[in-house]
Amino acid sequence: MDRSAILCVDDEAIIVMSLIHELKTNLGERFIYESAMSAREAFQAIEDLIQEGVEVILVISDWLMPGIKGDEFLIMVREKYPSIRSIMITGHADDAAVERVKREAMTCAVLRKPWNTRELIEAVDSCCGTGC
Repeated sequence: MDRSAILCVDDEAIIVMSLIHELKTNLGERFIYESAMSAREAFQAIEDLIQEGVEVILVISDWLMPGIKGDEFLIMVREKYPSIRSIMITGHADDAAVERVKREAMTCAVLRKPWNTRELIEAVDSCCGTGC
């Protein structure tokens, strides 16, 4: 697989669009940027990308979403796709959820909304390894 993707997951379209815009602006065309508005859509997007020969290297997910919280979703991603890294962005998660996602999903970073662009890009770089 030569192509790598970053998947942004949030139930608010404006948040997903903002994330992708900031990632593209700061990281350029090194990645394919995909979005999903729910955990179900996200799992379908991951499957679709894999079938297209694209390696999903990172999922950036909101915490407060309908149906399933971001920590639960990212733990499921880790269990099904252990090579995919994750970052959680939240305005609401309590300390227990933050600790759980770090411990059980091996989440690289938890950022608070509204996120700081520099912190976001540093987290993505650190999560993907040097030269990401």
